[in-house]
Amino acid sequence: MKKFDVEIIVGIFVFCGLLCLAYMSVRLGKVNLLGDHYYSVNAVFSSVKGLKKDTVVEISGVEVGKVDNIKLIDYQAVVSLLIRDDIKLQEDAIASIRTKGLLGEKYVEITPGGSDTLINPGDSLHQTEPPIDIEKLIGNFVFGKVKE
Repeated sequence: MKKFDVEIIVGIFVFCGLLCLAYMSVRLGKVNLLGDHYYSVNAVFSSVKGLKKDTVVEISGVEVGKVDNIKLIDYQAVVSLLIRDDIKLQEDAIASIRTKGLLGEKYVEITPGGSDTLINPGDSLHQTEPPIDIEKLIGNFVFGKVKE
């Protein structure tokens, strides 16, 4: 009987370990099993250099969504953003592509507007700012095209 009790305890311990491993895998992989609720908003940029799918969307430094898709339509980059349902965007909000850290990781920052009119799911943000091209700025500085 004593051997049977030890086997049950070891089995429970192994089962709990597997559950913890599965939980950590889902959390670290940012897999969403329960399906958070998002709505889609489009933003049209002249350039999205360095921006990738599943990149973070932030408002005031807080993650509120992610980049769902990037397409080229009429020589402009159309970025589909998935924004959490609890976040409401004004029609005059500004979407900007910013750089995070020294390595140049890009993300989308949304600056809230002052309008009372909210964007409906599937609508577009009309005011956007493309990323700053550091290489172009350095080239202009090196070759003396920058006025002081």
